[in-house]
Amino acid sequence: MSLKKGTEVELEIESTAFKGKGVAKKDGIAVFVSGTAPGDVVKARIIKKKKTWREAKLLEILKPSPDRIEPKCRHANVCGGCTWQHLPYSEQIKHKEQHVRDHIERIAHLDPGLVKPILACENDFYYRNKMEYSFGTKRWLTEEEINRDEYVDDTAFTAGMHAPGRFDKLLNLQECHLQDPISFNILDFVRNYCIKNEIPAFDIFKKEGFIRHLVIRNSHFTEDLMVNIVTFEDRPELINSLKDALLEEFLSITTVVNNINDQYNPTAVGRYENVLHGPGFIVDKIGNHSFKIHANAFFQTNTRQAEKLYSVARDFAELDNGGHLFDLYCGVGTLSLFMADKADKVTGIEIVDVAIENAKFNAKENGVENVEFVLGDMKDTFNDEFLEKNGRPDCIITDPPRSGMHPDVVDQLCKLDVNRLVYVSCNPSTMARDLKILKEFYHVESVQPVDMFPQTYHIEAVAKLTRK
Repeated sequence: MSLKKGTEVELEIESTAFKGKGVAKKDGIAVFVSGTAPGDVVKARIIKKKKTWREAKLLEILKPSPDRIEPKCRHANVCGGCTWQHLPYSEQIKHKEQHVRDHIERIAHLDPGLVKPILACENDFYYRNKMEYSFGTKRWLTEEEINRDEYVDDTAFTAGMHAPGRFDKLLNLQECHLQDPISFNILDFVRNYCIKNEIPAFDIFKKEGFIRHLVIRNSHFTEDLMVNIVTFEDRPELINSLKDALLEEFLSITTVVNNINDQYNPTAVGRYENVLHGPGFIVDKIGNHSFKIHANAFFQTNTRQAEKLYSVARDFAELDNGGHLFDLYCGVGTLSLFMADKADKVTGIEIVDVAIENAKFNAKENGVENVEFVLGDMKDTFNDEFLEKNGRPDCIITDPPRSGMHPDVVDQLCKLDVNRLVYVSCNPSTMARDLKILKEFYHVESVQPVDMFPQTYHIEAVAKLTRK
C-alpha cells in the first residue's frame, strides 16, 4: 500500500508524539493521528504525505484503548485548548515524561536515564489563572452540521475559542474547565448581555463591530479577580452599562478594565486602556514575593506549578553560598526575584522593554535591591563587552522562548564555561538541540520535567549543567 493522500486505512495506535498525536506504523511508515490514544484501533484518512511519515485524520474509533476515557468537556474533540482529555491524567504525565526522555536521547544524544520522574500538577483542571476568549461573527460548525446535505448558516454572535488553525471562526463555548468556573460564567453572561442589548461582535472582514475579547485573570493566593473587556472603540455609554451589570451579577470581581484595540490586528492588547472599576490590577504571589499583575502583563499561567518549576531551578543553581547569577530571557523578573534571596546579585537580560519596566517595578515593590535588569537582544547584548561591564557570573539561568536559544548565545555560553548552568525550557525538543552543543563543554547532570499544563501535550523541563 502506497499510503497516498486520501487513502483510508485501519491503524493501531502504539504511542504518542509531537503535539500529542497518536503514532501508528503502517507498512513501516509512521502515521500521526490527532485525537487518538495508545491502544486505539481506528479508521483514518491520509491527509498529508511526506517521504518518511504520514498524517491522517481520525474517521472512526473501531476499538477504543483500555486507557481511553470520556472527556470532561463536550468541546474536547474540536477545541484546540485541550488535546488529551480522552486520557486519564496519570497516563498524560507518563507520555509527557517519555517525550522528554525521547528528546534527550534522540536529539541531544544523551542518556535518557538523566530524566527524573515528572513533577505532576496537583489540579488537572481549573489550574489556569488567565483565560483569553474571543468574540466574532462566524461560528465553527459541529461535525453533524458539516455532514448535512443542506446549507447550514455559520453566521452568529459567537464567544469562545478559535477553532484550531482558523483565525476566522470561533468555537461557541458552552463550557470550559481550565480556569475557575466563574471564568466561563462571566463569558456566558457577557455573551448573553451583548445579544440581548444588540451590542455587535467585531467582524474581522468588515472591520466593524464593538466587542473583541474578554480576558479574565484570577489570583491563586488572593481573592482578586479581573475582567478585561477588549473593544474596537472607546464607547463609555456601552462599556459602563456592561461593567455595572457585571459587578451586580458577580460580586467577587475586584477590578474591570477596558482595553481599546482600534487597529486591525487580532491581539487582545489595546492601544490604550481605561480602568473602569477597582485598581486596574490583581495581586498574586510566587515564593516570598508579591506581584501586581496588570491586564497586559505577563505572569506564569499556572501559579502553583510555577513555584515548583522555580524551586527546581533554584535547587539546580546551588546558590547556598551566594554568588552572582545571570538570568537570561528574564521577562518580568519573577524568576530573578525568586532567586534573589539566595544570590548576592542577580542580573536579568530581556529584549521586551515593557517586560523590563515591569521587572524593575516588581523589584521595587518587593524591596529587592540586589537585582539589576538590562534591556537588549540576547544575541547582541550577551557578549564580551557585557561581561566586562557586569562581571563573570557564578551561575547562569536561561529561560528562552519555545524556539530555544539563538546560536550566538549558545556559543557564548560554551566560551564562558561558567560553573553552573540551569536551562529552563517550555520546549524540550529545542532544549535538547541546545544541549547537544553545550554537552561538549558541560556535564548534563539531570533533567527535571514539570507539568504546567494538564490536558495538553505541553511540558516544561529544567536541565542542570556543570562545567567540565
